[in-house]
Amino acid sequence: MLFSDLSIDPDIVAALADKGILEPFPIQEQTIPLALSGQDIIGQAKTGTGKTFGFGLPIIQRLGLNPEPGVKVLVVVPTRELCVQVAEDLEVATAHRSTSVAAIYGGKAYEGQVDALKAGAQIVVGTPGRLIDLSAQRLLSLAHVQEIVLDEADKMLDLGFLPDVEKIFASVPAIRHTMLFSATMPGPIVTLARRFMSNPIHIRATDPDEGLTQANIEHLVYRAHALDKDEVIARILQADGRGKTVIFTRTKRAASRLQEELADRGFPAVAVHGDMSQEARERSMAAFKAGKKDILIATDVAARGIDVGRAGKTGIAITFVDWEDMHKWALINRALEFGQPEPVETYSSSPHLYTDLNIPEGTKGRLKSTPPMRGNDRADGNRSGSPRAAGTSRPPRRTNNSPTHSTPASDAPGSGAHDGGGSEHHLGNNPTRSRNRSRRRGPGLSS
Repeated sequence: MLFSDLSIDPDIVAALADKGILEPFPIQEQTIPLALSGQDIIGQAKTGTGKTFGFGLPIIQRLGLNPEPGVKVLVVVPTRELCVQVAEDLEVATAHRSTSVAAIYGGKAYEGQVDALKAGAQIVVGTPGRLIDLSAQRLLSLAHVQEIVLDEADKMLDLGFLPDVEKIFASVPAIRHTMLFSATMPGPIVTLARRFMSNPIHIRATDPDEGLTQANIEHLVYRAHALDKDEVIARILQADGRGKTVIFTRTKRAASRLQEELADRGFPAVAVHGDMSQEARERSMAAFKAGKKDILIATDVAARGIDVGRAGKTGIAITFVDWEDMHKWALINRALEFGQPEPVETYSSSPHLYTDLNIPEGTKGRLKSTPPMRGNDRADGNRSGSPRAAGTSRPPRRTNNSPTHSTPASDAPGSGAHDGGGSEHHLGNNPTRSRNRSRRRGPGLSS
């Protein structure tokens, strides 16, 4: 089936074809005909299944080729990254018509977003907080909205945005076309739909060949030790044929720490999480999408909107389960029918890790070699490692801090700290010259 078979206008079909998008996915096949007719829809589909075009193409087409200036369509999303991604997708579809799309979200200066509204943008994609803010300042009028879409509704609930969503619904006309999309349908979302939608049709889109997990994704589950996990990840990242890789972490701190660790080991990694400025997050995403960096580390919240060609693509999903998480894994295993009640105990030196992922034999966890020490920087005549962790380009700095630990860069068997053999490399014990200092205290200073 082609998009033209779903009664999509030729200019939109051509705009999609320009980007190599030719055939609709199941959620699009089911949603587009109903949405074109103005039917309210509750669409239940997994993240990454292509639902943006499922609601996006009908709302663009229903506006017409040359819509009047002013906000006619409102798409509400939970995160900044998803806001940018949805807006970009809609811009692709509107490439051959005059319709304008504006992305409205926090963490960015108001001026550019306000300018887009004043220029007459007909489609606004926004996060709840910034939408309410601009509306309260009378910079955004929702009085003429004809179409409203609530995307990732379950994540809105998780983030506590439902009161804001209710305020937004109260600001738009009572007579409108409404669509709601969510991966899951918890009670509060069902209640929201009943309150603000008119006789909606519930669509649950799954591929006929798909089970509870994506059929085109190979799933590997490993029980890994926390102290060895970085080394395991570093070796996985050297698997033959590895493409772009997204690593999800539980916390913002873990995302930041892992990005620094992998960068120190020589891997081109960037991070996206809530403690980063919006500008920094967008730089990371741009570098990842452009291929300048091929490893993205993200928290679950920030990961909403990370679209790197997921729908319909093949890939490998690797899940790490720590010992204390086994009770959680038991629930996940039953719910998703993985059939793996006991994940394989896995270390960075485990033979099955190499065979499962086609990792070259002898691979270690660093891409960069340790720069040789010079002169008085040596701790003794037998070591050739820098006093800083291997994989950095900055010159070594003397420190009198307490010792730190680093994995040696040697490729000799058993030399890595995670291999079960060899010894840890204790640093910070360089000989230093003793110096006598006297501190001058001015009048009125106390120790």
